Amino acid sequence: MSLFIHNTLTNSKEEFVTSEPGKVKMYVCGVTVYDDIHMGHARSMIVFDTVARYLRYSGYEVTHVTNFTDVDDKIIKRAAERGIDPLQLSSQYIEKYFEDAKKLGIGRADIYPKASECIGDIISMVQKIIDSGYGYATPDGSVYFSVRKVEEYGKLSKRKLDDMRQSERIQSGQKILDENKQDPMDFAIWKAAKPGECSWDSPWGKGRPGWHIECSAMIRRFLGDTIDIHGGGNDLVFPHHENEILQSEAVTGKPLSRYWMHNGMLIVRGRGMSEAEKMSKSKGNFFTVKEVSEKFDTGTIRFYFLNAHYMSELEYSEQILEESRTALSRLVNNYTDLIRWSGNGPEGTAGSDDCCDSVEMYKKAFMDSMDDDFNTRAAIETMFQMARFTNKGMKEATLSRAAAGRFVRLIEEFNSILGILPETGSGNSELLDSVMSILIDLRAELRKNKMYAYADMIRDRLSESGIRLEDSADGAVWKKI
Repeated sequence: MSLFIHNTLTNSKEEFVTSEPGKVKMYVCGVTVYDDIHMGHARSMIVFDTVARYLRYSGYEVTHVTNFTDVDDKIIKRAAERGIDPLQLSSQYIEKYFEDAKKLGIGRADIYPKASECIGDIISMVQKIIDSGYGYATPDGSVYFSVRKVEEYGKLSKRKLDDMRQSERIQSGQKILDENKQDPMDFAIWKAAKPGECSWDSPWGKGRPGWHIECSAMIRRFLGDTIDIHGGGNDLVFPHHENEILQSEAVTGKPLSRYWMHNGMLIVRGRGMSEAEKMSKSKGNFFTVKEVSEKFDTGTIRFYFLNAHYMSELEYSEQILEESRTALSRLVNNYTDLIRWSGNGPEGTAGSDDCCDSVEMYKKAFMDSMDDDFNTRAAIETMFQMARFTNKGMKEATLSRAAAGRFVRLIEEFNSILGILPETGSGNSELLDSVMSILIDLRAELRKNKMYAYADMIRDRLSESGIRLEDSADGAVWKKI
């Protein structure tokens, strides 16, 4: 089965065909670094981390670029409040970003460009937009994009120009009228410097980039005129991605991206809310990755996000995360049991099922789900079906050691894409299993000698560490809580 991706531009699933065979150029809009990242950011980060993982697993050579907006009104305002340089503030939050990304199990992108490091590329692109007749400079030293010169404005968001609101980023929700604009819909691609702001020299005077031009310039510098996948949250479709298309295509005359992918928003319900709202800093209804990761492990957080289709709206609550932790524990326990079974289970007889066909069936089902627009929810359901099948095989002793080993390796394959299991690699798990066998034997010896207090201490301390001992007629077994 070929990979199909839902393309926002055409609003349909399309077979994935790259501009260069075997290679994928992917750009994902990053964060504006003026504060800690929250769980809304985390969703986009985990979605596109998983997309990159699967593309690489499928054999593609992926160049993954995620940017940092480190020059912005919010950064300038926050830096002024703290009495530090804006780039110093953004640098501090970039460091925190990587700390939080590690807590989410996010693999590093290949390139993390910053707006402040691409000023030359941005100025060059602004000049090309002016030269092509789509941009104009104003007396104050700003440069605007003339949207009415573009016939297809709105092709990504499916909006009509006359129905659109002013698309320029505005501060504190207040509409700022600019008499220098030729049309209220025009947006800034270069902003004239205000007193005390960070700025750079340009042909139009000191200034700084507009928001949208940053991404257009970074894409062109690091990935070229046309990329394969452009990703981000669906709140970026308009105006950000719409305006990126205008800028880039005005300069190159080529499509900016072959496929546009957008993840759904994370929503929050709470007191005083008439309905659920998008999680955002401006609404004050956000939960940082830092505080959530203190209560929930990486696997649980990733499971919570990936157990839903990336395009769907997803509700945030600690109760749902708790439910995710409980559900994930079933997969973790199955994985642990299979590792143990692959060393201690039956060798296999003529009547036992070695499950070769079943392994291939589950692998195909998982890959078919991922090929269907990265449907991680369906892929995870395949893992639960496989867990039920193998648990039955272990219970009835019809699963051989060799078959268990094949299922362990398959789970680890799946986990290399999803990153939801707390431990990957049977080596670490085998070591843990050996240590647990020693503790179980020691506890049994203590009980045999009626040293119950010490035996109970082992059980209780393991419970505090997240491991439950279950006694049976055949001896004790352990499971992760």
